[in-house]
Amino acid sequence: MRVLITGITGFVGSHLAEYLLKLDNVEVHGIIRWRSRMENIEHIKDKIKLYTCDIRDSTSVTKVINEVKPDKIFHLAAQSFVPTSYTAPYETLTTNIIGELNIFEAVRHLKIDPVIHIAGSSEEYGIINPDEVPIKEENTLRPVSPYGVSKVTQDLLGYQYFVSYKMKIIRTRAFNHTGPRRGEVFVCSNFAKQIAEIEKGKRQPIIYVGNLDAARDFTDVRDIVRAYWLATEYCDPGEVYNICSGKPRKIREVLETLLSFTDKKIEIKQDPQRLRVADPPLLIGDSSKFRKKTGWKPEIPFEKTLKDLLDYWRERV
Repeated sequence: MRVLITGITGFVGSHLAEYLLKLDNVEVHGIIRWRSRMENIEHIKDKIKLYTCDIRDSTSVTKVINEVKPDKIFHLAAQSFVPTSYTAPYETLTTNIIGELNIFEAVRHLKIDPVIHIAGSSEEYGIINPDEVPIKEENTLRPVSPYGVSKVTQDLLGYQYFVSYKMKIIRTRAFNHTGPRRGEVFVCSNFAKQIAEIEKGKRQPIIYVGNLDAARDFTDVRDIVRAYWLATEYCDPGEVYNICSGKPRKIREVLETLLSFTDKKIEIKQDPQRLRVADPPLLIGDSSKFRKKTGWKPEIPFEKTLKDLLDYWRERV
């Protein structure tokens, strides 16, 4: 089976590539940009085939898909950092929406029929009323960031191409996920890197934080990529599925857990620059639809996820 991953050098893409290489008879192909940071796949790059391509360029996307002729496409390439979407809304919308459109159009014009997985986000739900928790797939979408808007558009575009052209598009909405190799701008990884730098004497024993009272639904990235594979094996095209643990954790709890792994005395200070323009206070999902369809459930304890993430940064700072 030929599998194509867009964004293979990214956090999720690199973990998905690792997972697929452990399966029997799966050939892994990946799209990279000329300026992609390769360290996430350095240990596996001799086992995968890479193609330099800007997903915003329809010609290069069509060329790659025509060469690979994949049986499955996992579309993960995106501008995925919410705060950046406020400062760079044009780039966020263009990359996320036009990039996906180019993939759909390439598949359509080439007359191939792969299963296409679209990686949506809990940010699509945005503002959540107290009586809507845990969040089900049919909940109203009220995105509060350009990133959230871009993911809603990707989601609905996937549905439209399924209806209009009978393309085998599976849509998932993953809630927060973290683990080793998570970008340092994301909250868990940022805390972990700060702790590692304090341990190495590279910064003062102060951790700078944003809103610690927001509650999020965290899952280990290694459980998420397993879920993505199962989605393409068992889920119905045209349908949408939440992927999440269903357990709320305040950002404060995340920080306290990470601090429990170090013997350093560390002060906590809020940094106004780390506060979002709009920050939904509670994002907790209901993944019962997905679990019933696939038998999936998270297997990695959250404490192990955070410990592995901290150890990842200890090796690098």
